[in-house]
Amino acid sequence: MRIALFGDIHANLEALEAVLEDASKQSVTDYVCMGDIVGYNADPAACLERVRAMDCPTVKGNHDEDASGSHSLENMNPVAATALEWTRRQLSDEQRQWLRRLRMVRQVADFTVVHSTLDQPSHWNYVTNRFDAMSNFSYQFTQICFHGHTHVPRVYIKNDRVREETTDSLIIEDGAKYFINVGSVGQPRDGDWRACYVIFDLDQRLISFRRVEYDIGATQRKIYTAGLPEMLAERIAEGR
Repeated sequence: MRIALFGDIHANLEALEAVLEDASKQSVTDYVCMGDIVGYNADPAACLERVRAMDCPTVKGNHDEDASGSHSLENMNPVAATALEWTRRQLSDEQRQWLRRLRMVRQVADFTVVHSTLDQPSHWNYVTNRFDAMSNFSYQFTQICFHGHTHVPRVYIKNDRVREETTDSLIIEDGAKYFINVGSVGQPRDGDWRACYVIFDLDQRLISFRRVEYDIGATQRKIYTAGLPEMLAERIAEGR
């Protein structure tokens, strides 16, 4: 069984399709979506329908929650708020209802998935270092938990202490717990513009991070045409 875990798509259809095509070539058998299907980029409805058609386990991200609600966005970063207000207008009531119904946390096979953290998943806290990860491990009852939210691929490992690693692959070892950020499909922030996702080979207990090129120019043109903030087009090229 080979599972592709992908998230933080952020309405980037070109990146999503490239990731799914690559996953198919890697003999992936199952898929799990880590949330934030919408927000920032110009294809929220198309990305939502693409994920929904896959009928795969999916957890809710903060942009999914904000896009599906009607609450004020005035306390949010202005660029993100502008994109979310635009996104709300692109989604049907039925699509927004589907986003609202997504669960915060799910268990798939013998691992857990969450968009942000297990201790307070609806507070959308960020894990950016091993100290942030420590509180999460207290609420993690499976050996492995996959998450997203920061758009930065990272592995946190707890045995006698908590350590942080950046790696292309790792073998899951007995006696340790793992909190693994799968990176971002649609808006990476680690300096690499390519779409990022993870493949988990359950039989080999192997985690592999994949980077995939896509037609970034097409994504940028859609952002400009939609009238979304230009910095959203610029930042995906910089991987920031």
